[in-house]
Amino acid sequence: MSTKELSMKEIQRQVDNWIHEYGVRYFSELTNMACLTEEVGELARVMARKYGDQSFKPGEKDNIGEEMADVLFVLVCLANQTGVNLTEEFIKTMQKKTNRDSLRHIANPKLKA
Repeated sequence: MSTKELSMKEIQRQVDNWIHEYGVRYFSELTNMACLTEEVGELARVMARKYGDQSFKPGEKDNIGEEMADVLFVLVCLANQTGVNLTEEFIKTMQKKTNRDSLRHIANPKLKA
């Protein structure tokens, strides 16, 4: 697999191809939701050790990027099996956040350096 930039559409296509070639079929939506929760928990564990007050246990590694990619993979599985176009939804979310929060964060004194 190349290291070129991938569009979200291409990511969704690659995940779907992988599932059908190696994964046999998608897990049920509920199982994938549980898998997503598990992957987010693994990411949270690394975040707590790297940026929080906990330290890494023997044998644990700082694999934050790997854990983020695992979260993305399962999220894309859920999108594929529920018919969600993540590109379209992301564009809508960015528009919503811009409309709603364009001045909110800038005016927040808690965020001033």
